[in-house]
Amino acid sequence: MTEKDPGAEADLDTQPKVEPVPAPQGRTEIIETDYEIGRDNLTSSWKLEFDIHQVVFTVSALGVLAFTFFTMAFQEELEPVFIGMRGWLTSNLDWFFLLSANIFVLLSLFLIVSPLGKVRLGGPEAEPSFSYIGWFSMLFAAGMGIGLMFYGVSEPLSHFDSAMGGISVGEDGIRTDWAPLGGAEGDVAEATRLGMAATIFHWGLHPWAIYAVVGLALALFSYNKGLPLTLRSCFYPIFGERVWGWPGHIIDILAIFSTIFGLATSLGIGAQQSAAGLSFLFGFSTSNPMLITLILAITAVALVSVVAGLDAGVKRLSEINMALAAILLFFIIAFGPTLEIVSGFFANLLAYGEYLPALSMPFEREDANFASGWTAFYWAWWISWSPFVGMFIARVSRGRTVRGFLIAVLIVPTILSVIWMTAMGGTAISQLVNDGLTGVQDAALELKLFEMLTHLPLTGLTSFVGIILVIVFFVTSSDSGSLVIDAVAAGGKVNAPTPQRVFWTISEGLVAIALLLGGGLAASQAMAVSTGLPFTVVLLGACYAIVHGLLKEAR
Repeated sequence: MTEKDPGAEADLDTQPKVEPVPAPQGRTEIIETDYEIGRDNLTSSWKLEFDIHQVVFTVSALGVLAFTFFTMAFQEELEPVFIGMRGWLTSNLDWFFLLSANIFVLLSLFLIVSPLGKVRLGGPEAEPSFSYIGWFSMLFAAGMGIGLMFYGVSEPLSHFDSAMGGISVGEDGIRTDWAPLGGAEGDVAEATRLGMAATIFHWGLHPWAIYAVVGLALALFSYNKGLPLTLRSCFYPIFGERVWGWPGHIIDILAIFSTIFGLATSLGIGAQQSAAGLSFLFGFSTSNPMLITLILAITAVALVSVVAGLDAGVKRLSEINMALAAILLFFIIAFGPTLEIVSGFFANLLAYGEYLPALSMPFEREDANFASGWTAFYWAWWISWSPFVGMFIARVSRGRTVRGFLIAVLIVPTILSVIWMTAMGGTAISQLVNDGLTGVQDAALELKLFEMLTHLPLTGLTSFVGIILVIVFFVTSSDSGSLVIDAVAAGGKVNAPTPQRVFWTISEGLVAIALLLGGGLAASQAMAVSTGLPFTVVLLGACYAIVHGLLKEAR
């Protein structure tokens, strides 16, 4: 390895038509390798333009198409398989998911306070490509927008209910309740604190640390080390030149599968909530044909956005969505139990800090249902999303320091998640406890948001805004995911031909439909967990690579 300034040597007139990654600006430690981006690619500009990595694209595309075909062909046979797979993985490997997520949080916090945080992604002279508002809007919208809409009301209320119910034990001496930790039987105030702490735990530091590890590893090894913007590049310190062979192929293929099934899970959730909202407002059906129609419609909108590109498509939609989400949030704060929400924000932060060590403990948990059924699934789901969210974050974060990157990706979203969950979940709990309204408690999971809004002014308008938010949140996730998958399948070329992005966007919709018909939400969750498991091992390797790479950068 040698130090040089490749930015000074770049000749704009000799740049290829498809630029791999921007050259570092300033002195960085470039990794010298004989590999050339696109070396293993198949290209064509006749009739249908494409530029694909012949192994990664072929295996991934055929695997996704085969899965879609067999899941649709054997729906009844595969449904119990999917359900059993999720239960086995989360029950037997919950400790592994919890322990790994703790490692990601500790590494991220260490880098924020250490001198390594001074390293600038893209080189000492690199400047950010996006404003803070545009940058953060894309981070948050891609990261977990749909989940906040779906679980913002239902999860705090669910944990509150289970905590209030306390501990119940079966004849075999094993707990049968779903209360987090030891519950808070009959204690409304403590059940509220515990329920909100458990919810924030699932949407706070841990999931965003998962995204941060992937994003930081990709940005460092691409923008500072000069390697392709693919997951395999992060493992150069481990595999050396072998990373361009089958070890790297497997890592990139796992990243694509993980992203596809993580997105399909979210699309299934989004379709269910959108259908429930349309049924609530207009009496539409919530049957499978309606859900399939919604998936196709959302996919079509995502296609338009992905063809428009990063700036015109993803960035614009993300900013619109963040504005709508802010309006809905401020409306609920203003017309809901305002004082309870404001005071609850600080109380919930304190409760989160108090219960965080116990909630994150990976071993000897008495609350097995909560740890495996809630936390382990969430961590696997976030990990399955991490290749695309992390790579998308990397693509839009060039020019930021490691410290600034981690604060923006880790701390700020956690604070916003606390505000969101406090407003949404706190309002629902207040309606139940203070007003005696049981509608939200009794409603189906996908209807809880809309049922909560019925007890506030302008129900029709706010419910319609909620439906729009669910749809557009998925569109931003889908098209950013397609851009990322395409970069991996194109061998690290970040501006590959548009038909490839179209292919992956359509594939996401087809997989979501297949999982819907082959077992519904349970099937989607099973595949998210299954692909998240091997990728957890990949992320643990990336932690080592990050520290190794940062130690060699100028600070």
